[in-house]
Amino acid sequence: MTPEGFYYAANNFFAAEHGGTHLDAPVHFARGAQTVDEIPLERFVGPAVVVDVVAQAERDRDYQVTVDDLLRVEREQGQIPLDAVLLIRTGFSRRWPDTAQYLGTAERGPQAVRNLHFPGLHPDAARWLVVNRPIKAIGIDTASIDYGQSTLYESHRALFERNVPAFENLAALERLPPRGALIVALPMKIGGGSGAPLRAVAILP
Repeated sequence: MTPEGFYYAANNFFAAEHGGTHLDAPVHFARGAQTVDEIPLERFVGPAVVVDVVAQAERDRDYQVTVDDLLRVEREQGQIPLDAVLLIRTGFSRRWPDTAQYLGTAERGPQAVRNLHFPGLHPDAARWLVVNRPIKAIGIDTASIDYGQSTLYESHRALFERNVPAFENLAALERLPPRGALIVALPMKIGGGSGAPLRAVAILP
């Protein structure tokens, strides 16, 4: 309450570009590629195609989504459209906020990297997508589009060299149908940013 009798609130905040639900801009792993503010707005809006690998991820927390997984989705649902936002559902978002269950370790800092275990997209699948299905964007309900044990981040590199952005740490993908939802995923517009906090919503059919 102010001395004048009315309530007023204002805060400051400091945040990493790549914390929480966030955008990875292509420049994150591709020199000279698009920064956050350079990505065309239309890339953040598009029809969702959900790739469900929950069963595989339950059996193997280091599972990597394969080309066969993508082709299975196409057999079941039809070809992935070129304007799609491809969403990989592993089921891992339900493990949060248990850090060890979500990331594979509760450790922090550089020493934790070798103990990260969560699913991701296989580099071969990333390369197949950019050549055969040039989608608008890709998202996943884990901490990274590359699986936890990756050291070369090949899926990031394959996607970002073609300016395909990624959405990481998504949640509630189980509420989406395989097809039919519209994704609107708008990042904070950070000039020159390699990533940004992301507000991702789905409009259901």
